[in-house]
Amino acid sequence: MSTAFFVQSVLSFAIALGAAALSVVFLPVGGWVRAFLALALLYVVTSTFSLAKCVRDRQEAASVVSRVDQARLDRFLAEHDLLIGAKTDG
Repeated sequence: MSTAFFVQSVLSFAIALGAAALSVVFLPVGGWVRAFLALALLYVVTSTFSLAKCVRDRQEAASVVSRVDQARLDRFLAEHDLLIGAKTDG
């Protein structure tokens, strides 16, 4: 991930969160409705971070398992190389 992509993602998130928060603040409704919407917005944000962390953790775990499986396969193939057994002393 490049620095530019990271900065763009952070700015995009900040602008979207700010716009949603401002729309809740200036919405022409009562305090209880505004508080409910603000709480819902906070819940969406925290759930989004949790989901992103879970997806990242699952991808990292899959890549580690894949690398371990590949290392095991490489070792198995090296130990059971059929060409080595076919060589004759000569």
